[in-house]
Amino acid sequence: MTDTVRAACVQMTSGVEIAGNIDASSALIRAAHADGAQIVGLPEVANLCQQRRRLSLEAAREEADEPALAAWRALADELGIWLLAGSLVVKVGGGKLVNRGYMIGPDGAVVATYDKLHMFDVDLPNGESYRESDLFEAGDRAVLVDTPWGGLGMTICYDIRFPQLYRVLAKAGARMIWAPAAFTRTSGKAHWHVLQRARAIETGSWILSPAQCGDHEDGRSTYGHAVIVSPWGEVVADAGEEPGYIVADIDLTKSEQARQAIPTLRHDREFAPPARTTGRAAAE
Repeated sequence: MTDTVRAACVQMTSGVEIAGNIDASSALIRAAHADGAQIVGLPEVANLCQQRRRLSLEAAREEADEPALAAWRALADELGIWLLAGSLVVKVGGGKLVNRGYMIGPDGAVVATYDKLHMFDVDLPNGESYRESDLFEAGDRAVLVDTPWGGLGMTICYDIRFPQLYRVLAKAGARMIWAPAAFTRTSGKAHWHVLQRARAIETGSWILSPAQCGDHEDGRSTYGHAVIVSPWGEVVADAGEEPGYIVADIDLTKSEQARQAIPTLRHDREFAPPARTTGRAAAE
């Protein structure tokens, strides 16, 4: 197992045409590779950014016929890199869709897949409303990938708000956890950086989060700011608000150092849930 890796997070503004997204992402992957990246991550819905169900069902393809996945597998093989296809909109049986991440090895083989666990069903204070569960079938399992750099956890976007998932991945051996996203601009301004740093600090893990950015053809606006965060909670790289990529040299021994300094992963305790009591003082 190697303790250092040069990692890159891609930031893009995916559109409603898969072919255009392949071209844009491939150019950024090549640029990150030319900058020395050994592992490159793409953002959520990198192949298709379309929030209307009917149009998504029309555009999406089943895994075996997905052109972006095929292109990225070929590119990983050509460049000899690990490539996290952050997530793709993929059609599955019964005309349903999943929001699925793919870890592709340097030979172009799919090493692991992960279906997003937590669906973004929210009503934001400014009137924005999202019902991701109307579009996607939720996943039901956590995924840890064995890589030359140790365990790598796969998560997607809204998962970042559920610390128990990151804790489970860290306890299973993840030294870096990827969280590709298409965060809304509204929630991103309020919560993005603090959530990334919190998950890193709580688990003593490197958090790497490729991101969507800008105004998209389907009407959504995403926050950008792809980040790489150290196990001590330091923002090592931030992509800002425009398409591009960030790259950093990751020292994975910092994960062990953080976990030894503050060993919270060893300090979990079982406890009873709170009991609801109504005493006289409360009644009065």
